[in-house]
Amino acid sequence: MVVPPYLKKGDCIGLVCPAGFMPMERWKTCTDVLQEWGYRVKLGATMMSSSGNYFSGTDAERLDDLQRMIDAPEVQAVLCGRGGYGLGRIVEQIDFKRFRKSPKWIIGFSDITVLHAHLNRNLKIASLHAPMAGAFNDGGDKTEYVLSLRKALEGKKGKYSALPHHFNQPGAAEGSLVGGNLTLVAHLIGTGSAYKTKGKILFLEDVGEYLYNIDRMMYQLKRSGVLDGLAGLVIGGFTDSKDTERPFGKNAIEIIKDIVQEYDYPVCFNFPVSHGQENYALKVGLPYKLKVGKDIVRLSER
Repeated sequence: MVVPPYLKKGDCIGLVCPAGFMPMERWKTCTDVLQEWGYRVKLGATMMSSSGNYFSGTDAERLDDLQRMIDAPEVQAVLCGRGGYGLGRIVEQIDFKRFRKSPKWIIGFSDITVLHAHLNRNLKIASLHAPMAGAFNDGGDKTEYVLSLRKALEGKKGKYSALPHHFNQPGAAEGSLVGGNLTLVAHLIGTGSAYKTKGKILFLEDVGEYLYNIDRMMYQLKRSGVLDGLAGLVIGGFTDSKDTERPFGKNAIEIIKDIVQEYDYPVCFNFPVSHGQENYALKVGLPYKLKVGKDIVRLSER
């Protein structure tokens, strides 16, 4: 796995919105804080978009903006403003020739899972599943979660812990870390961007999904073999889950527990990776150790 160079003071971070639209008032604090951290900031055209619809520009505009940012020699990392939806429409058109020669950190989560998986599967280049621009607002830049992004960019190894959960399956594992948003991990199955998960530690999170859809997507992972042969499984937050008028009968964690309990690898629940504030920076593709104990859970970069 190729590890992009870590950042130093004076390096440049590019900001783009390759998927959904983000108003300026939502990303302005992020640019200010990045500069306080000692970085220069380069804004992509999609950060100024006024397309008037869901996306931050047309497919062609978003592709061009992302392409220019990953090719720009003066940019050492690319932070996505937000996720939403849209990368699946353009990922196969991205030209990674220059990026292969001069890799840089791609940062984000949610829809950015598409990029993480594509880089992992096809280029073997590490990336950062981490807070995006909106997380810096309302004092978020002072939290341990946004600060974990700063530490990751500086090359510090992530060492995180979580409280035990009564559904946890104890054990220890080592392996490359892959994963992200459940919806995207499931939707990528059958494409050239899908993760290969055997022998790896998989992490999953999601937001705003109907409970029956979480059940359906987890069965899709199971039936397609994604859950077979894992080294370990990390279940993050499933925030704002929705139920139908006639109740499904289980919450998100109960749904996942029932599907994965047959596997003999360690599994932890409620790990702080999510669409909420609790969202540690995780280096996709790099080796981690997972320890699911009786009193505490630890996920540590090797």
